[in-house]
Amino acid sequence: MVTEPIGRRIALHRRRRGLAQAAVAGLVGRSESWLSQVERGLRTVDNYTVLRDLARVLRVDIGTLTGIGGQPSEPGREPFDADVAAIERALLVGAQAEPGVDASTAVSDLHRAYQAARYDEVLPALPSLIAALDGQAPALCAAGYTVVAKTLTKIGSSDLALIAADRAWAAARRSGDPADLGMAVYQVVCALLPTPRAALAEELAVTTADELTGDDPAVCSVAGALWLIAAVAAACRIDGAVAEERLGRAEQLAEHLGEDANHRWTAFGPTNVAIHRVSVAVELGDAPAALAAAEGVDLDRLPEGLHSRRVQVQLDIAWAQAQRRRDAEALVALLEVERAAPQVTRRNAVARDTIRQLLARARGTSGAAVRGLAHRAGVAV
Repeated sequence: MVTEPIGRRIALHRRRRGLAQAAVAGLVGRSESWLSQVERGLRTVDNYTVLRDLARVLRVDIGTLTGIGGQPSEPGREPFDADVAAIERALLVGAQAEPGVDASTAVSDLHRAYQAARYDEVLPALPSLIAALDGQAPALCAAGYTVVAKTLTKIGSSDLALIAADRAWAAARRSGDPADLGMAVYQVVCALLPTPRAALAEELAVTTADELTGDDPAVCSVAGALWLIAAVAAACRIDGAVAEERLGRAEQLAEHLGEDANHRWTAFGPTNVAIHRVSVAVELGDAPAALAAAEGVDLDRLPEGLHSRRVQVQLDIAWAQAQRRRDAEALVALLEVERAAPQVTRRNAVARDTIRQLLARARGTSGAAVRGLAHRAGVAV
C-alpha cells in the first residue's frame, strides 16, 4: 500500500485542527520555516520526541503520522455501513415516508434516544424521520434536522452532518425563533469543527452566542451551549486564555439559569460547564488539569436520561491518557464508558479512534483486554 508522506499527514491534521504553521511549530519548539519544509517534503522528522510532541498538539497517535503500526485512523471517517448509506440517500435523493409516523413524536423520541446514547436505535430511524419532516412546520423541521445532524456528527460523518445542520438552520430562519436558530447554528459549528473550516465554525459560534440575549431559559441554554463549543474550538488551536474566558461566559449563563436543565435538548447547566472544563483541558493537551477538573464533576446533578453526557468525562480521560501513552488508565476509562453506555464505544468516533490507538500498541496481558474491547466495539486496525 502506498502511504502519504509524513509531511502531508502533518499538514492534513494541522489544518483539520485549524492551527497555523507558526502555532504548531512554536508548540514543538521548532521554527515555522522548519515545519513548512517538513510539510513540503523537503526534510524529514526522525526524532521521536518531536514526533511525540507533534502527535500531542495535533491530537493524533504517532502511528497516524508515520503510518506505522496499523491502518491510520482519519477523523471523520468511519465504516460506511447500511445505516449511513440510507441516511445519505434520504438526505440527497429522498425517502418514502412510513405510514403512521407522527413527526412530532418521532423528533422527541429520537432526541431522547440520542441523549441516552442509544445510537443503534436512532440511526435506522433517521431516514424515515427525514421523509416525515417534508412539509412540516419550520420549528419541527429545525428540531428534526437537529437530531439528524448531531447523530451524524457523533459517528464522524461530518459531510452529511453539515447538510442536515444546514437544513435545520434554514428551517430555524423560517420559524423566527432565536433558540431554534441558535441550536441549528450549534449543529453547523459541530459539523465544521473537525474540518479545515474550524476557524469559520469558531467565528460562527461566538457571533451567534453574542447575539442571543434575554432571560428566556431556552435562549439562555442555547447561548451557553454555543459558548461551550466556542471554548472547545479555542482549545483546539491551543488558546487556553480564550477558552477559559468563554467557559466563564457559559458559567455565568448557567448560574443565571440556576439549574441543570435540558432546554432545546442542550443539557445545559452548571454540570455541563464542568464537563466541558475537562474537554477543554484535554484539547489543550493538559492531562493533569483534565483529571483534576474531572474530580469536580458531580454527574448525579444531570437530568435523568443524559447517558451521553455522563460518559463524556470518562471518554475525555481515555483520550488524554492514550495521548500520554498511559494505556492501562485509558483502558480503564473506556471500560467504564462501555459499562455505562455500550453503544458509545461502538458508534462514537472519538471512542473508536482511542480504541484503535490502544489496539495498535496492545501487548501482553493488558493487550488481551484491549483486543476484547476492540472486538466488542467492532474496531480493528
